[in-house]
Amino acid sequence: MEILLTIIHIIVCLFLIVVVLLQSGNAGDISSAFGGMGSQTAFGPRSGATLLTRATTTSAVIFMLTSLSLTILSVRGGAGSGTILEKVSEPATTQQPASPAPQQAQPQFGPSETGSAPAQGTPAPAPANAPKN
Repeated sequence: MEILLTIIHIIVCLFLIVVVLLQSGNAGDISSAFGGMGSQTAFGPRSGATLLTRATTTSAVIFMLTSLSLTILSVRGGAGSGTILEKVSEPATTQQPASPAPQQAQPQFGPSETGSAPAQGTPAPAPANAPKN
């Protein structure tokens, strides 16, 4: 059923394009519509519905009906029950989690009590007059 509606929809689309392109414009340009036509209406006198006008109206109605029908069929069929992102599976990751970076010794600012800088990787000695915890 959905395939038949899709085929009808495509044919109606192509027919609607051709019919609209075959129609002639109303009254040439917009400047002649306001006052140049000698009619009481804003866009000139209304002519009778031609065959192309009726064909355009009919094909537009069929186009809307097939669009609505295809939408209803796709939602009821389960195709519209989620988003595209939900249907895409996540790629398998083969990477290991990153290990933490090795810690570096904190640099000591200023001279120590012994007058030499502490060895790398060892904490700086506390001053003698510092409060003890």
